[in-house]
Amino acid sequence: MSYRRSTSYEPEHGAEPLRARRLSPNDRAAVAEGAPGGGGDEPPTRWLTGAEVDSWLSVVRLLTWLPWSIDQQLRRDANLRMVEYQVMARLSQCPGRTLRMSSLADLANASLSRLSHLVTRLERRGLVRREPDAADGRFTNAILTDKGFRTLAEAAPGHVAHVRSLVVDALSPEQLRRLGLTADRIMSRIDTSEIH
Repeated sequence: MSYRRSTSYEPEHGAEPLRARRLSPNDRAAVAEGAPGGGGDEPPTRWLTGAEVDSWLSVVRLLTWLPWSIDQQLRRDANLRMVEYQVMARLSQCPGRTLRMSSLADLANASLSRLSHLVTRLERRGLVRREPDAADGRFTNAILTDKGFRTLAEAAPGHVAHVRSLVVDALSPEQLRRLGLTADRIMSRIDTSEIH
């Protein structure tokens, strides 16, 4: 992926996952100069400035390493993946710890098929079960079991402490508020209609 003619991402040998390379002063200067856009009637490419590339790569590193760090902590301390924890936490907040699979799919950023595989893993461990929706048999509900609730309760303190150490305590209350607003603003521009 390039943002101008000579900028690209290169993985560090053995890195897990991909780490974005810091730009040199020469790289930033080249970005600021820009590069020709496509031909024909296409609008010219709005190449990123050096400052914009630096900020964007900081976001890429955050999106790469923050979920990885949270996932590692949950796997190590609770034998749960981050997405599994999120699904279980969402179920725990619902009446009867029950939610339609289609609603859970939105949370997990997954198709119903992918979510079904995830819930199957949780079912095998006795953490979640599925049953037809009593109000409409065309739908299937996911239900957090008592064992699942206990597992979630045991995992929550370590998870919250890790999130606090990485994000909450690293920012002032105003910075944290602004971060949330900025995240919501970006999310509003993302088309999620093709998930299902």
